[in-house]
Amino acid sequence: MGALRDFVADVLDSGGALVEPIEPDGLEVLSPQPLRAAMQWPELTRLGFGAELPAGATAVGLDGDWLERFGALLGARGCWSARMLAPQLAPPPGDPERLLERALDLPNAVWRLVGVAPAWTRCLLLAFRYTAVSDEQREGIVWLGLNQTTGGGLSEITPKLRAALADDPNWLVPTLEARRAAGAGVDPAALAPRVRPLLDQAVRREIDPFLRAMRRRLDRDGARVHRYHDDLRVAALKKLGAAGAKGEAERRRETLRVAAIEREYAAKLDDLKRNYALAVTTRFVQGLELIAPVQRFEVLIRRRKGERRIALDWHPAVRAMDAPPSDAGPALGRTRFACDEALHLTDASAQSPCQGCGKAFCRACHPAKCPRCGRPVHAS
Repeated sequence: MGALRDFVADVLDSGGALVEPIEPDGLEVLSPQPLRAAMQWPELTRLGFGAELPAGATAVGLDGDWLERFGALLGARGCWSARMLAPQLAPPPGDPERLLERALDLPNAVWRLVGVAPAWTRCLLLAFRYTAVSDEQREGIVWLGLNQTTGGGLSEITPKLRAALADDPNWLVPTLEARRAAGAGVDPAALAPRVRPLLDQAVRREIDPFLRAMRRRLDRDGARVHRYHDDLRVAALKKLGAAGAKGEAERRRETLRVAAIEREYAAKLDDLKRNYALAVTTRFVQGLELIAPVQRFEVLIRRRKGERRIALDWHPAVRAMDAPPSDAGPALGRTRFACDEALHLTDASAQSPCQGCGKAFCRACHPAKCPRCGRPVHAS
């Protein structure tokens, strides 16, 4: 919890509090009146961030409403920032073509490396908080990365970039020359369609263990409800079978009993569905614009008689390369398919066949509907 403790210490210090670290893994805070009112704690308080708390300390973690309370103190401060990495003295990769073979997979096209040159790039690192609520609740933060200059994804190397930034004590403000060299950023309206599928995939990965545990509980409770009502129904059906000799009134009574058991079973299943219904919400937390020195790979892609050029950046700070750009689909990995019409690079799902007519088509060329049968894309 060291990172959380340091964050809380910085937030409280910016709010005018006197903060002193105490062991084990805690803070002692002397708060002014506005901070006491906002946090609803006494003038002198102790906070603990680890499994073992200091004497008299209040446990602070990522669960509960702590993030909202500290976020309210920050307000809009810290939501956006810009930083520049200093040029690296490390030489470019020694075997660029071999590096590119690992970074770019084109099953239906060929590529040729045109050249490698030093450059500046503009990256976005975005943090989102997610909340998943079912019979239990899970919360967390996911980070996404995009290279605004080349259009490539940074999902695989975002953790490495964040670690490199954390290890670099020098916060350099981007210079005007570096900003100009990195090119203009992507318009927020054009950025949203790229971020949404990446965010969906990232949150799905994060909550997958929670979903598996939830399904196990649902299956367990569903099996228990089924066994209970099935036993009642079997017993009622036996009585119904024996009721024929006792007269019509007895048979009708047992028939109503069976129907009541079936209705109660259906109602219990509906209760389980409502109890285990999953609601997931996401909220933007923080964004960092990173101006970084890179080695830019210029690549020529050929598909049949068409060709296009793309750029991929290799980051000396983490000795890793961006994912290739994608014109449609989340494209989290490094495999891309080139379309025939405009050589758009997409993931496999954005070149899949239409469910209406079976024709494969590019969702970058035809984002709204199938060009053959007119079936809407969202229905495919």
